[in-house]
Amino acid sequence: MKLYFDKRLKDPTYYGQQGFRNGKKVTSKNIIKFGKHSELLKITDDPEAYVREEIRKWNEEYRSGKVEYTLSADFNQRVPHTNDPASSSTWLNIGYFFLQELMKGLRLRDFFHQKTKDRKITFDCYTISRFLTYARILDPLSKHATWHKLDTYYEQPDFDYQHILRFMDLLEKNHDDYLAWLFRQSNTIVKRDTSVLYYDCSNFYFESEQPDEDVVDEVTGEIMKGMRQYGFSKEHRPNPIVEMGLFMDSRGIPITMCLHPGNTSEQLTAIPLEKEVMKMLPDAKFIYCADAGLGSYNIRKFNSMGGRAFIVTQSIKKMSDVLKQSVFNDYDYRLLSNDKPVTIAGMKSFDRFEEENLKLYNDFAYKVVDADKVLDLGLYEDVTLKNGRTMKRKAKGVLKQRIIITFSRKVMEYQRSVRSRQIERAKKLLELKDPEEIKKGPNDVKRFLKRTAKTKSGETAVVEYILDQDKIAEEEKYDGYYAVATNLQDHAKDILAVSNKRYQIEECFRIMKTNFDGRPVNHRLQERIKAHFLICYTALLVYRLLEARLDDQGTHVTASNLITTLKNMNVANVHDIEYMALYNGSKALDALTRLTMLPLDRLHYRPKELNSMIKKFLQ
Repeated sequence: MKLYFDKRLKDPTYYGQQGFRNGKKVTSKNIIKFGKHSELLKITDDPEAYVREEIRKWNEEYRSGKVEYTLSADFNQRVPHTNDPASSSTWLNIGYFFLQELMKGLRLRDFFHQKTKDRKITFDCYTISRFLTYARILDPLSKHATWHKLDTYYEQPDFDYQHILRFMDLLEKNHDDYLAWLFRQSNTIVKRDTSVLYYDCSNFYFESEQPDEDVVDEVTGEIMKGMRQYGFSKEHRPNPIVEMGLFMDSRGIPITMCLHPGNTSEQLTAIPLEKEVMKMLPDAKFIYCADAGLGSYNIRKFNSMGGRAFIVTQSIKKMSDVLKQSVFNDYDYRLLSNDKPVTIAGMKSFDRFEEENLKLYNDFAYKVVDADKVLDLGLYEDVTLKNGRTMKRKAKGVLKQRIIITFSRKVMEYQRSVRSRQIERAKKLLELKDPEEIKKGPNDVKRFLKRTAKTKSGETAVVEYILDQDKIAEEEKYDGYYAVATNLQDHAKDILAVSNKRYQIEECFRIMKTNFDGRPVNHRLQERIKAHFLICYTALLVYRLLEARLDDQGTHVTASNLITTLKNMNVANVHDIEYMALYNGSKALDALTRLTMLPLDRLHYRPKELNSMIKKFLQ
C-alpha cells in the first residue's frame, strides 16, 4: 500500500492506495481513508509523516497475512450487463491447483515442445492438455462444452475450440510415444511396482445406429477397419462399441492402453500390447495377471518365456472330467491360513454362528493340482489362416502350470442366496404360463426354466414350463469354488493374494466410466475417438498417482470425496482486492494440503499469492 493525496488541494484527504493484479488486469483502489489534513492536525504536527508511518505498519501486517481495510457497498448497484444469452457464475475454481502440482512432474510441456518444435503451431498444446485433463476429472463434458466453461478456472486460459480439435489430432499421431512418456515420467512421481501387470478389457458404446465402414487405402490396398463396430456388451445395448485394453501395475496405476474395434476378440489384444509394455520395461521380469477370458493358451505360452510368469483365473466348469474329480473328491485340502488339513464336507457343515468358528468361516480351503496338459483345461489357441482370418483351435501343446483350487463357505452361501432370489423370480415367470419360447442366458433367471411337451396318443402336445431342478443342482456343485492357473511355484497364499488385486483394474474402468464420464463420446472420426480416450487415460493416471501419494502418507480418500472436494474449491472475487473461499474444510482437503503443502485451506487469498502458485507450477 502507498500514500495517495491530491497535492493541488490546500486541505487534501489522505488515502492508503493498494495495487491489485487480477489476471492480466492491474487496478488500484483506495482501501483506507485516513482523513483530511486539517483533521489530522488535531492529533499530529505532521499529517503526511503520520500517515506514511501508518502505511508502513499496515504493509508489515499485510506481509504477515493479517490486515484491515474498509470496503464500501452500494446496494442499489446492478451487476455488469452483458449480451450473453444466459447469466453465468463469476466464481473461479482453484481445486485444480492440486492436480497441477502433481501434473508438473509429468513434464508434458517438454513432450509437446519436442513434437511441435519443427511445426508452425499457433496454440499452446500444454495448456490445452492441462485443462482437458482437469475438465475430465472435475467437470466431464464434451470438448465444446468444456471450451465454453474455461472461464470457470482461475487462470482463464485463452484458446479456441478449433485449437482443441487440432491438438487432439496431434495427440493421436503421437499415441505410442505419449503413453511411453507418461509411464517414464510417472515413475518419478510414484515409484512404479511392475512386478505384477494386470490386464483387462472393457467396452464403450456409442450413440450411433450404424457401425463404421472399413476403409481401403487406395495406394497400399490395406483394409483399415472402422473403430465403432458391433460386439459383445455386458450392457446388452444395440449400439456399436469400441474396446479398450488396459495394463495396470500392482498399485492400481495404469501403465498403458490400447483401442480396438468393438468386434475384436479381447484375447487378440493382450500380447501386442504386452510387447509395447516390454519396450517400456526392457529386460523386465513380471507376472501377467488377468481373468479367464484373457488367459488363452497363446497368452499363457507367451508369458512362460523370457522370465515372465502368469496367474489367470481358471474356469472349473471347462476342466476335463478327470480334473473335476480332483476338485470334488474332498482329498488333500488344506486351510489357506495355516496349511492344516481340512475337508470340504467339514467346511460346509460347521455352525458358522458359533464364535469359535468365525475364523474358519472367513478362511479358505485350497489344494494344488498339476495340469501340464492344456487339453485338460479346455484351452484354445488362436490360429491365423492363409486368408488372414483368425479361428480358435483346441490347444495341443504342453504347458507347465498348476491349478490352485479354493473353497469358501462364505462365498458358497453368498452364491446360493443370489441363486435363491433368481429361482423365486423364475417361479413368478412360471405363473404367467406364457407358451412362447423362453430364451435363456448364462446369467438369466430363465436358465432355470425347462420346456416340456406332454401328449397322449393322437392328441396335440401341451407345452409347459417347469423348474429345471437338474440345472439348479448342477450349478450348486460349483458354489464356493474358485481356481487360478499359474506357472509359478510360490505358495498358494501368495499367488491368490496377487490374483485378488484384480479388482483394482475393474475400479480403473469404473472411475473412467462413472466419475470421468468416458462416454458418451461426442466424436465420430477415428483419430478424435483415440485422442478422447488418451485424455481419459491421462485423467485416470493423474488421479491414480494422486491417490497413491495420499496412501503413502497414510490417508486414503475415496474417488467420490476427492473429486467432490476439488470440484467445490471455488473462490469469489471481492472488489479485485482479495478472493474469498466458497468452500469449507474437510478430511480430503486436509489430506491434500499436507501432501502438497499448498495453503489452499484459507478463507481469504490475495491475488498475488494465487498468481505465484501458478507461476511456480508452470516453471
